[in-house]
This record gives sequence, C-alpha cells and structure tokens, in this order.
Amino acid sequence: MGANPEYSPQERQELLQCAHEAILSKLENRVPLPFSASPHLSEARGAFTTLYVRGKLRGCVGYPAAVLPLYRTVFETARAAAFEDPRFHPLMLGEAADLQVSISVLSPIAPIRPEDVEIGRHGLIISMGSYRGLLLPQVPVEHGWDRLTFLEQTCHKAGLPPNAWRAGATVEGFAAEVFSNPGFER
Repeated sequence: MGANPEYSPQERQELLQCAHEAILSKLENRVPLPFSASPHLSEARGAFTTLYVRGKLRGCVGYPAAVLPLYRTVFETARAAAFEDPRFHPLMLGEAADLQVSISVLSPIAPIRPEDVEIGRHGLIISMGSYRGLLLPQVPVEHGWDRLTFLEQTCHKAGLPPNAWRAGATVEGFAAEVFSNPGFER
C-alpha cells in the first residue's frame, strides 16, 4: 500500500498483539484477553496472518474479502494459521517462543490487466470456474519471480494450467500493507 502506511506503529502493534493473544490463549486453554479496538481497526478489511517458526513457514490463512472488522479478521486468521492450516500440524506450546507473526492487510480486490501487475506491489487472485488461487504481494519478491512467473505460479496455486491467465481466467489484484515482529511476546 505504498510509502505512506495506513496503520500507525501503535495500530500495527495492537494487531500483532491481537494475533499473539489469539494463539497463546488457545495454547494455554484460556479465555482470550479482551481487545479494545479503535474505529479504524474495527473497519471491515481482508487480511492474512502468516506464521514462521525459526524462519520457516508454519501457517498462513486469510480472508481476501472484507467480511469482518479487521481486528476480528486478524484474531480468526491467526488462530486458523496456527491450528487449522492443513499443510501443517497444529502449533505446539514449545514452538511459541520461536514464532514470528506477519500480518498482511489487503486493499479492495479489483480486476487487473496482467501487464499492469507490479512485483512487490500487487497480490494476485486468478480464478476460472471453481478453481481459485491467491498469492500475496510478498511471495514473488521472496522467490525472485518476474511477472510471468508470478502469473503462472498463481495459476498453479489455483490448480489451473500455467497459461490460464491468457486463456479466459479472471485476474484480480490487490495491494497489502505487511508488518510483523520478530518474536512471540508473552
């Protein structure tokens, strides 16, 4: 979302603490501490929560569409990334000390022409019929992909042929404001 972040350092910290509390309260089998959200953090927004343990992906779940208040989206996606991502076993308490949380707050999703996709700025959703794949803006940067590879990999994530973006698939884009902290805070 560019050089001017929408969320202040304090708001970012509050959202990261919300994610941590969502995970820690479940790990400790207790009721989550109450969260007092500002009107800004109560606006409906799409978001993804990505978890890493010792620098390796440990879970990533999100809501692309703005269906809940942002703080609630962060709470739910953090829990889902920790305990429900089918690619990983549920997070264990012993992993919490090495956990890094990254939050990606999404802009509204809109159609985008493939030639307008900018690496590092846009995330992509490619869909055709019941097939749909989404990759966040940071993914092609992390992997060193160019625009063509990004489009092909998003098709692959959707379970489509790599050239589906040229053959009738819908291509949509979005920006994301991404922030994280280095470790799990108790």
